[in-house]
Amino acid sequence: MANFSKSHVPQFSVEVYQNEYLPESGREVNAIVTVTSTGGGTTGGIPLTGATASPARVPRQGPNAAVVIMVDCSGSMDYPPTKMRNARDATAAAIDTLRDGTSFAVVGGTHVAKEVYPGNGRLATADAQTRAQAKEALRRLSAGGGTAIGTWLRLTDRLLGAADVDIRHGILLTDGRNEHESPEDLADALEACAGRFTCDARGVGTDWEVKEVTAIASALLGTVDIVADPAGLAADFTQMMENAMGKEVADVALRLWTPVGVEIKFVKQVAPTVAELTDRRTGAGPRAGDYPTGSWGDESRDYHVCVQVPEAGIGQEMLAARVSLILPDPSGTAAPQTLSQGLVRAVWTDDMVASTSINPQVAHYTGQAELAQVIQQGLDARKSGDFDGATAKLGRAVQLASASGNADTAKLLSKVVDVVDAATGTVRLKAKVAEADEMTLETRSTKTVRVKK
Repeated sequence: MANFSKSHVPQFSVEVYQNEYLPESGREVNAIVTVTSTGGGTTGGIPLTGATASPARVPRQGPNAAVVIMVDCSGSMDYPPTKMRNARDATAAAIDTLRDGTSFAVVGGTHVAKEVYPGNGRLATADAQTRAQAKEALRRLSAGGGTAIGTWLRLTDRLLGAADVDIRHGILLTDGRNEHESPEDLADALEACAGRFTCDARGVGTDWEVKEVTAIASALLGTVDIVADPAGLAADFTQMMENAMGKEVADVALRLWTPVGVEIKFVKQVAPTVAELTDRRTGAGPRAGDYPTGSWGDESRDYHVCVQVPEAGIGQEMLAARVSLILPDPSGTAAPQTLSQGLVRAVWTDDMVASTSINPQVAHYTGQAELAQVIQQGLDARKSGDFDGATAKLGRAVQLASASGNADTAKLLSKVVDVVDAATGTVRLKAKVAEADEMTLETRSTKTVRVKK
């Protein structure tokens, strides 16, 4: 297993894309904020260009991480029997991908949560011996019992919480609905775990609830996907663990400071997926609030910030918002570190061309957010028997996917509707749709593409 040099440290930059010009009495300001982390060991320290502020360096975490893999062992995992075998093989592949020195554990989930390895409330330290022991323990896993995902998450939280590490991550696999605890129990568990660890969630097969698994990943700032064919689990788990091992910095927050009179309308992540952050704000002093972004490796993400400013006269200008990337002090004794920041401006003008121009990034991601929304609305309408509504919404989705170059989503849509004319969004609902195709579209509906250069 490769160990990374601690001399490699990630750099963060913030870039702001907007049209700052407003007409007289104009009040809404939109900006796309691109946050980039690079040079943490996988790129060798590539310099950043074009940032609105100098990027800050933060110490690389190395193997200072802990991971818990939660494997569904409910009775349904035996139907077909290959599902449980694939889950064991996938977990073994993920364990092989762990970096030396990483703390880890495996949890078996039914209507209760059980420690599969190492046990006794402990985490193991990844090396050749513990990997072999963990894979031996996996061979003894069998299916039987119900599904209570909240109990799996709470055990994972206890295990990860005891680890003296900076990066805490969970991987959750389920094949069914959370039928052996109330929705309130799961919601309470998610609230208790939010901010304590991140978690990627995967649904295997087609008997699980997309909205349920998506809500878990969203609350815990992780990824979500469907593995319709259990044979694909090992490759997916390997990729997930590689991504987890690439995380360098945890608990990074997007801090938004606004002047008196400015109101925040929304904050959302728009790439690589759409994720609503507005209601996840925590106060950070006068007129400032933090929005969680989770853990970062070498990657770039885009956020859409929309604020409402007071009315002003032609020729006036103001700072509409200051966007900072914040890394809290783990001990809580020192002030948080500002990694980078950018400014959102408002300038009032009587130049109609300037004030009516929509920034390309803002226009693109407004369309991508609408695309995610109309897919969900269209699928919900289809399930409820509103076929006219479903046709209209999914037709709009085809139109948006085509216009923005989102080929992956367009391909998924074509398995649910027959496309007559993509440019106008003219479609017909397919009479028969494979359940896996519909679930894949729903699960991946929030995946976006970046602005075409």
